[in-house]
Amino acid sequence: MYDSSTRRRALRLLASGLTLTQTSRQLGISISTLREWRDHPERLPARAATCPRCEEIPTMPEPPGAYAYLLGLYLGDGCISVVGDPGKRVWSLRIMCADSWPGLRDECARAMTAIRPLNRVRILQKQGCSEVNSYSMHWPHLFPQHGPGKKHQRAIVLAGWQEEIVAEHPGLFARGLIHSDGYRGTNRVRRPVGGEDKWYEYPRYLFKNESADILRLCGETLDRLGVAWRHNKPNEISVARRDAVARLDQFVGPKY
Repeated sequence: MYDSSTRRRALRLLASGLTLTQTSRQLGISISTLREWRDHPERLPARAATCPRCEEIPTMPEPPGAYAYLLGLYLGDGCISVVGDPGKRVWSLRIMCADSWPGLRDECARAMTAIRPLNRVRILQKQGCSEVNSYSMHWPHLFPQHGPGKKHQRAIVLAGWQEEIVAEHPGLFARGLIHSDGYRGTNRVRRPVGGEDKWYEYPRYLFKNESADILRLCGETLDRLGVAWRHNKPNEISVARRDAVARLDQFVGPKY
């Protein structure tokens, strides 16, 4: 008899793209058992649907890299709202993804599935964008930054266990932030040279957010990655030095 944490780990591995055979070799669980868990999640004990933060001894969400990315998406452009009757305590994690970058939408959906493999992920078409959402009783436990009002109107502080994950996976956290509220583009500047105007182009990253706390988290993460940055506006971070852009390209790159 396997415990709920083992089942969750197996389902997360399968959701991340591993085959039944690969997962079986990694965990030492038979392929038939894994197939049963994957194809019939409704037959699992109710405890298997809990979250790692609700265990008697809380553990980290798995896989931590997917969590770091999803945390960045949530802080940048996500929200958690109640679904239906508030007494049922079911919540929707919603992240808006522009239709211009379908790859980001799909990456967001994969991260949600990896963190909550037993919960369905929906992609709802809106005007010019898609809403990626998933219902669960546990989203507020996984994202304790949730609260009433807009994020920039309340303090945003990571829990200790979240800080550990971000410190371990700063590149994926930065990727989530920039995929939600940032971009990599070309900046054009005009300078007078020899009495004539010359135009120069160079790539840069921008991250814009109205929350000073979220901007601080972005800056601290860029520092961890060794990426030089500055505030070009009070609510915006710019990464424009050639070596800094090249370094951040290793973790983020253009939207797709």
